[in-house]
Amino acid sequence: MRCDVLTLFPTVIEAYLNEGILRRARDRNLIEVRTINIRDFTADPHRKVDDYPYGGGAGMVIKPEPVFRAIEHLKEDGEARRVILLTPQGRPFNQRMAEEFAEEERRFVLICGRYEGIDERVMTLVDEEVSIGDYVLTGGELAALVIIDAVTRLLPGALGDERSKEDESFSWGLLDYPHYTRPREFRGLKVPSVLLSGDHKKIWQWRRREAIKKTLRMRPDLLEKVNLTDEDRKILEELKSEMD
Repeated sequence: MRCDVLTLFPTVIEAYLNEGILRRARDRNLIEVRTINIRDFTADPHRKVDDYPYGGGAGMVIKPEPVFRAIEHLKEDGEARRVILLTPQGRPFNQRMAEEFAEEERRFVLICGRYEGIDERVMTLVDEEVSIGDYVLTGGELAALVIIDAVTRLLPGALGDERSKEDESFSWGLLDYPHYTRPREFRGLKVPSVLLSGDHKKIWQWRRREAIKKTLRMRPDLLEKVNLTDEDRKILEELKSEMD
């Protein structure tokens, strides 16, 4: 994954990139993430990036000039790029989109908005708008990190155990099954005996059932999208009967 993040707060991005899985992925050259400070492309001595909105209203709007200059500067190398603006009204980001991004061969440009928004003329440079949820954040930095983190986890070699990404939430299209570790019993709460059995088939069946159960309870909408086997549908009907 190769990505340029246009932001007013590059230290926010760098702080997260320098920890854990993302740091190791950078060290192994699995990802290349560059932070571009939008203020570096202003023309005035005060490095002003925002101004009052035409037509009135509260808040400030990011000016078009520094964003245009930053993207034009990046494109000078002739490399193909997919320019993404992070906004609440964009296409909802999900696991399927993360997989799509992980397979993308072009470099990404993630534009982090701030204040009340960004001058609409910037949209002439944008290939797509993406949102991480139906809520408003102070800026797009958190959204950029969510995308970078989710995509990085899908890259070969990024995780210590490649089975991790196959077993976690949404990889099956379902929520994740429950996890347990030592001790076997804690304050009267015991680890399910099937997980101690050593029978891998039964363990897999238990995990699948628990994943369907949790999805039914917390995100039933996902069950309409996932490809369920005949056995899954049988489990689902049993769980619905138990709930009734």
